[in-house]
Amino acid sequence: MQTIQLLLILIVFLLLSASMFLRKIPALLALPLMAFLIPLIAGVNIIDILQYVMGEGSVKLSKAYTIAIFGSILSVFLQKTGIAENFIKKGAELTGDKPWTVAVLMLSIIALLFTTLGGLGAIIMVATIVLPIMSSVGISALTITGIFLLGLSLGGILNASNWALYIEILKLSPQNVREFALIMFAITFSVAIAYVTIQLYKDGHQLNLKKILLGSFSFFTMILLFYFAYISMDISFQLYLKMFFNSIYYGIKFLVACLIILSIVYNFIRISYTKRRNQTHSESMSWTTYLTPFLPLILILLYNFDFIAAFICGLLYGVISVYKKGIMNIFVKSAFEGGSMVMPAVVLMFGIGMLLNAIMGPGENSNKIYQEGWPVLNLLKPMLLVITPKNFITYIFAFTILAPLALYRGPLNVWGMGYGLASILLASGMNPGAIMGLLLAVGQIQGVSDPTNTHNVWLANEMKVDVQKILWNTLPYTWFIALLGLIAAGLKYMI
Repeated sequence: MQTIQLLLILIVFLLLSASMFLRKIPALLALPLMAFLIPLIAGVNIIDILQYVMGEGSVKLSKAYTIAIFGSILSVFLQKTGIAENFIKKGAELTGDKPWTVAVLMLSIIALLFTTLGGLGAIIMVATIVLPIMSSVGISALTITGIFLLGLSLGGILNASNWALYIEILKLSPQNVREFALIMFAITFSVAIAYVTIQLYKDGHQLNLKKILLGSFSFFTMILLFYFAYISMDISFQLYLKMFFNSIYYGIKFLVACLIILSIVYNFIRISYTKRRNQTHSESMSWTTYLTPFLPLILILLYNFDFIAAFICGLLYGVISVYKKGIMNIFVKSAFEGGSMVMPAVVLMFGIGMLLNAIMGPGENSNKIYQEGWPVLNLLKPMLLVITPKNFITYIFAFTILAPLALYRGPLNVWGMGYGLASILLASGMNPGAIMGLLLAVGQIQGVSDPTNTHNVWLANEMKVDVQKILWNTLPYTWFIALLGLIAAGLKYMI
């Protein structure tokens, strides 16, 4: 009976995933349908499915789509007031007309930011800044989206908060995780540079390949030299170095706070004495206006503000920085239009939340209702034990073939069954390092290509690109990253 149930679940998963791949069924319908059928096959009664999977699942990502709404309101406000247009012009002037240089610079900045940032709110804020800059130099919407997602994934690899799973469940030391994370970062960054180069070539941009190869080699060499210089330092010197950088950090926080206060005071003085209300936006826009798209990000990054509070501060700052007659009407229109623009993404998040509850169970309620555990998880565990590889070759071969199961909240998705998978593989006797390597490697497919990611949905909506098209565009690169990562993990932990 369990074999038949498992087979039916796999058939439903593969059929609906293929239907979304081939655009036969929109994800808007396929995800709730998958969320309904999978627990039904596993033996969950219809009442529980309707209440705990469909009902509670639809609000599971409520914070994510609330943040998305506020981010969209700010985005529309920046457009309606002319701030975005002027920002793009200034960004284009500063970066010049060199798409490859701009793309790699934006990729690096995104990666750097997301080594500490996380969540949809931060993604929206960073996107508000970097997407217009890349658009201004003629990079296509699809390529921009791919660059952003790869940068986001790069930052996530080195984000220490994402290492908790490996440290807590697998009992690995932070040093062990860091060593392999740096390997994965190097692999992913190399493939990301290849992605930028190939995509820009496909978009019709003229590229100096010889210069690109030389520059990339020089960059990687410099990074390696800095890394080896740091690890070869005496521990006491490393401590002094950290203290030095901490003092710089707190100094920056103080100076930025002073700048924000000064700009607010300046804006109020300008509102009182301005005589420019009949001029165009570009003529009346002061230097303080350009802080508007950055302010929420600064508040989040430096001062640990709540995301929604940071967006509200950004909106209020924007209102006073471009204050003129009729500004409140613009603000109200931005609120309505911003909400309506992001609704397709919000509705898709309903389905993603349902699917999460269908696979993982509705949190504490699942243990109360089903004392032996959530039926879907119980069905999938034996299959995962059977496919657990025992040596280097089978490790690479099996998980490279199965890597796309990280998509659509599948068994290899850290945000699907991944947390349970780690415990199952550990119990089967697999090396903890190999489990970490597996999840980090195939995690790049999930982080970049998965259409059920809230950030993929938001970016697709923002850039007017089909979320399935993003999958097809990035999957060859992320699958290759997964292969290289599995080889590296296999060499390190399976031999």
